[in-house]
Amino acid sequence: MKKIEAIIRKSKFSIVKDALHTIGVNFFSYWDVTGLGNEKEGHVYRGVSYSTSDIQRRYLSIVVNDDFEEVTIKTIIEAASTGEVGDGKIFVSDVKEAYRIRTGAKGGNTLN
Repeated sequence: MKKIEAIIRKSKFSIVKDALHTIGVNFFSYWDVTGLGNEKEGHVYRGVSYSTSDIQRRYLSIVVNDDFEEVTIKTIIEAASTGEVGDGKIFVSDVKEAYRIRTGAKGGNTLN
């Protein structure tokens, strides 16, 4: 099993969520996060433009079976990409085991 962690633009979240549901990823967790990066967001307040280094993003955590890793990553990239600096990052790590709390079952079948 693989854990896919993606940090994406908040404005792209609904598109990514719908794309993941389309390919069969129906469960994942997400958080609103603030980070620092190469992109500088500009804001206008009362006609005055200013920039901040704090960038609002959404953090997704998805666990999939090994054979579903590539399609999940491809889907996130296609749905989240704008082609501009600040589109985000994806990190992949191994998951040793998964358990379903309700039944005590373990293994890859717990993801379905």
